[in-house]
Order: sequence, then C-alpha cells, then structure tokens
Amino acid sequence: MKSKIIILVLILVILPLGIDLIAQCPMCRMAAESNLDNGGTEGRGLNTGILYLFSMPYLIAGVLGFIWWKNKIKDVDELVN
Repeated sequence: MKSKIIILVLILVILPLGIDLIAQCPMCRMAAESNLDNGGTEGRGLNTGILYLFSMPYLIAGVLGFIWWKNKIKDVDELVN
C-alpha cells in the first residue's frame, strides 16, 4: 500500500513538469527548419542527436539484459552439474 502511495505522489509531482517539456518541441523544430531554409546544416545534426538519445536507453537495457541472461544460464548449469 505504501509503494502505491509513493508512486501516486511521484506521478502527481512529475505530471505538471512535463507540460513545459512538451512546449519546447515546436520551438526546436522551428529553429531547425529556419536554419535549414537559410542554408545551415544544424538541422541534420539535430535529427542524428535525437536518434542517438533515443537509442541509448534501449542499448543499455539490452546489454544489462544480456548480462543477466548469461549469468542466469551459468547458475542453471552449475545446479545441473
């Protein structure tokens, strides 16, 4: 019960903070489009940076999951032998 209350409080605290984060996306997009229209190249780097930031959590989770899986297999082999 106590953990549910903590999760609820965290959601109620974090939810209002997310509104400011969503408002930044159109500003970045307009700045990148304006730069590309004026002959700049920073907009292309912005897309690469977004993909990099997007993929890192999945890569870290995958590596940790693989390490956990390998250790779990090793533990099972030790129990069998």
